[in-house]
Amino acid sequence: MFSEDHILYLNGNGSSKSILAIGCKTNLTIETENGAFDKFSMFINDNAKEYVFGYLGYDLKNDLEELSSENAESIHMPIAYLFVPKHIAYISDDRVNELLKGDQNVIENQLIEIKGKTESKSLKKDQILSSITKESYLQKIAKIKQHIHQGDIYEANFCYPFKSENIELNPLGVYQKLNRKTIAPFSVYAQFNDYFVLSASPERFVKKEGNKVISQPIKGTIKRGGTSEEDQLLIDTLASNQKDRSENVMIVDLVRNDLSRIAKPSSVKVEELCKIYTFKNIHQMISTVTAEVGDVSIVDVLKALFPMGSMTGAPKIRAMQLMEQYEEHKRGLYSGCIGYFAPNGDFDFNVVIRTILYNRKEKKLSFSVGGAITDLSLPEQEYEETLLKAEALIQALTE
Repeated sequence: MFSEDHILYLNGNGSSKSILAIGCKTNLTIETENGAFDKFSMFINDNAKEYVFGYLGYDLKNDLEELSSENAESIHMPIAYLFVPKHIAYISDDRVNELLKGDQNVIENQLIEIKGKTESKSLKKDQILSSITKESYLQKIAKIKQHIHQGDIYEANFCYPFKSENIELNPLGVYQKLNRKTIAPFSVYAQFNDYFVLSASPERFVKKEGNKVISQPIKGTIKRGGTSEEDQLLIDTLASNQKDRSENVMIVDLVRNDLSRIAKPSSVKVEELCKIYTFKNIHQMISTVTAEVGDVSIVDVLKALFPMGSMTGAPKIRAMQLMEQYEEHKRGLYSGCIGYFAPNGDFDFNVVIRTILYNRKEKKLSFSVGGAITDLSLPEQEYEETLLKAEALIQALTE
């Protein structure tokens, strides 16, 4: 195993840009949400000439709004973590495409290990436990729908975790299996000391390139078919599904509103609405919303959008309040984001979904699943969709 204790591989799997960062020159650990974005902003400014990598956990929402989180947290990761790497390179076709900093040999050796085939001890399925029974899930969805009928919210994203304790993993081996099953465009393999992030995320939270800001919310999921004919039928089914389109359009409106807070006048545009994207194991309905920004800081852009609308609901603040009431565990890094900032002010962050979190020191793992609840939601179908989202993660851990 490679000796560095900081590795962050943002693997685009040929669909988006891949970048590998290794080692730690300096870092920022944020344990509580109070004043977190001020600390975050100061660290970015202090390292303005450097690439900065890391993650922001979902509960940073409490630093932006009058919200709180009293639920238990499973993995005990810091609420946010940023670091300046020693070695960085863009990766293309499994090779170093552009060395940005450090020693190319270090990058290449780590890349060989990541791209190889690492043995990992499989867990038994009964070691991975859902935090909620099906009956309790259905009851909670019924109560959330009552809030929708009363006009409290239009949509809410309800989530719950699977957990396993007293287990030992080879995280890299699990990541390799997960990545082969999903080939997701915002995949992540990360190690921060004893914390590991193994992600098959299909969703971009926000990207800034020059003056253009791009967000790509996902709402709408369906399985792949066994034949090309069945696959096309499922694509057509998802594309015409009134519930999924309604969910997606609501979140697009929310993202447009968030972007308008920092965008140049009349620059917010919906470039793609409810487009179907196909991945190895699922089809997803994705929209693309863009805006032009002027003289605003990169932290201000993130504050305007965080947390991503696809993981909250609408109206955003009320939906988050209610989910704190109905969810029984803190989301932690799940529903947050992971990515990097470049010295020129560009950045790119995914949405942390379809992601296994592992605390090696405490021998605990967790992954969460969820879905958008609207007036058209059928609780049984919503439950089945969460199991579909969990399927590849469970397979990577147990096969």
